[in-house]
Amino acid sequence: MARDVTLSDRPTVAPADPSWWFAEAIAAEKGAEPAAALNGTLAVDVAIVGGGYTGLWTALALKERRPSLSIALIEASLCGSGASGKNGGKVHGYWAGLAGMAKAIGDDAAVAVARAGTRAQDAIRAFATAPGRDVWWRDSGNLRISASPAQDPKVSLMVNEARRLDEPDSAQPLNPAEVAARCRSPVFRAGVFLPEGANLHPARMARALRRAAIDTGVQVFEHTPMVALDKGSPNRIRVPAGEVIAREVVLATNVDLAATPEVRPHVSVFSSYALMTEPAPEQVAAMSWTGDEGIADLRMFVHYFRKTPDGRVLMGSGSGPISYGGDTSSRRLREDLASAGRAERGLRRLLPGLASVKVAKSWGGAIDVSADRLPFFRTIPGTRIHFGCGYSGHGVNPTYMGGQCLASLVLGERDFWGTLPLCTRDVPTLPPEPFRFIGGSAIRRAIIACEEAEEREQSPSTIARVTASLPRVLGMRIGTR
Repeated sequence: MARDVTLSDRPTVAPADPSWWFAEAIAAEKGAEPAAALNGTLAVDVAIVGGGYTGLWTALALKERRPSLSIALIEASLCGSGASGKNGGKVHGYWAGLAGMAKAIGDDAAVAVARAGTRAQDAIRAFATAPGRDVWWRDSGNLRISASPAQDPKVSLMVNEARRLDEPDSAQPLNPAEVAARCRSPVFRAGVFLPEGANLHPARMARALRRAAIDTGVQVFEHTPMVALDKGSPNRIRVPAGEVIAREVVLATNVDLAATPEVRPHVSVFSSYALMTEPAPEQVAAMSWTGDEGIADLRMFVHYFRKTPDGRVLMGSGSGPISYGGDTSSRRLREDLASAGRAERGLRRLLPGLASVKVAKSWGGAIDVSADRLPFFRTIPGTRIHFGCGYSGHGVNPTYMGGQCLASLVLGERDFWGTLPLCTRDVPTLPPEPFRFIGGSAIRRAIIACEEAEEREQSPSTIARVTASLPRVLGMRIGTR
């Protein structure tokens, strides 16, 4: 049973759509009209369903490799209105996750994925900093900090794993004084600096990708949800007022894929909540946070935070509720007060210099967490339908990788991207429902209880410790502290 929301759990601003990012990005477009909805029948070489990062990067990758392809992209709402316009805007690859990846897919595959992430980072940087694009790109690295004694061992783990795999520069240890020089807080301890890291405005980035896709000749249709997909040669995508006929189909609908038979065994839907403060440049400067590093603590249900150019601070918490059976329609994934409250308590605890700063907006959204915490890209057997999902809350950088992998699948190319473990590995399966939801919910509550007790430097209850340890005992990666 879910814990009742108490007064201390309640955020000062209730979560609501759209995110602060998306509202700001649309306002910055100064009245630009949405793309028209599709009416009638359209025949193309490739149809892409989903106007977020994955769908847009895929469209651009295909146009770059085969300019003659005719491509249509349909989006149920506005491009970037989903997870692509809600996330924290922290851009980094997989160097911080080497230890977990090595355990899940082996040393060589882990390093291959991390190096592919570096390749993606370079490409995203080139796109984001091109003349005429204002997506608030700040290339200052990423900082992981221990915020309780229980988190200290994770600092050594990250640093030692990078050294073991002969990539020592990817994760550089920082002592408490060095952490304080970058951002001072009474709860910050040691940390790790990851040079491969940047921040951007996620919704402006999504809208820039949309503009670039249109400029390359991709036909973009907004307010055009897919009603049904008839598999065949060709495939037919039915929409409310027509259809798209295409030999190749790419499903880039993020969490909505979690309910499909091909994805359901491998993905669970969690949720993440974030807030944006009012501008507070003086308070931020008083904490010695003068750089543009993205920062996160070392909880499993991580707090992630970063600044904006005008001195606002985003704080997120990946501790939101789980959905049953991949259902993404639950309001709890977007409007859970306790989860929004945890994000705000994280702000006040981790950055007490912002104690008096008001919250401007709070929002929540679903995230698709794969069984091994890595995305995967596949072609449905016997079809020319391709899909990608499982970003596990770290999608800004990997969606570029996803676009390249999906383009390789569409074109049948066994190239660098098409042979990555993201396309070829066996993805573990999760327990079926209702065991997945019941067990996952119990483990989630236990982990939250453990991590909150550890932040108070108290011992968690025996029940919480035992329940929180179950994923590790069972050899799972998802839900493992």
